[in-house]
Amino acid sequence: MTLPSIGTLYGVGVGPGDPELITLKALRLLESAPVVAFPAGVKGRLGRAQGIISQWLSPEQVQLALQFPYTADRQILAEAWKIASEQVWCYLRRGRNVVFASEGDVSFYSTFTYLAQTLQQFYPEVSIQATPGVCSPLSAAAVLGIPLTIQAQRLAILPVLHSLAHLETALLWADVVVLLKVSSIYREVWSVLQKHQLLEHSFAVENATKPEQMIYADLSDRPQLQLPYFSLLVVQVKPHQLSIN
Repeated sequence: MTLPSIGTLYGVGVGPGDPELITLKALRLLESAPVVAFPAGVKGRLGRAQGIISQWLSPEQVQLALQFPYTADRQILAEAWKIASEQVWCYLRRGRNVVFASEGDVSFYSTFTYLAQTLQQFYPEVSIQATPGVCSPLSAAAVLGIPLTIQAQRLAILPVLHSLAHLETALLWADVVVLLKVSSIYREVWSVLQKHQLLEHSFAVENATKPEQMIYADLSDRPQLQLPYFSLLVVQVKPHQLSIN
């Protein structure tokens, strides 16, 4: 008996929230895949990637919600990645392609990276392909109506800050700084921006491109702003005058 060839895992970036920001290639892969995987939501709610793609899926497709806990514990995370890779491998080894939908872009702080690396570790024969998507800094610039960078400007993108020294360092050399998932230390960041007289040139965006999107321009009078987890700050260290509005 001929064994089936191994299926391919496709990592697909599905953008920041607006379903129309999915690329044509990503949409083709999503609609044709027998199995579509995505990070599971919290407490029974739809995950963000699942919510973006739900209208494009059909009842015939297997929808595979994978658990990726919100924790910094490396042991817990490694075990979750291993379990998720085993779930995906069950389909791949039977010759079925799996598309993993990732919010934003698959190479930009994406859970897909850990899934792919774990699969390669335990199943070296696996075939993996990636399709890029629109990441959050680009979507934030679009909804703000400003260019993210122009000419020779230098851009710094910082994930959740565990040390404000990283922000201080970035402000020394970057022309534009983007702070991702800044909600937990917003007050401390606000104080740093105040010290550098940058609040007037700072923007907060939450849930960019989604119906519940909120934009705050000029943070001078917002030291106590309550931001959700999926929010970011764009800081124009050296403001530019161009606008695309």
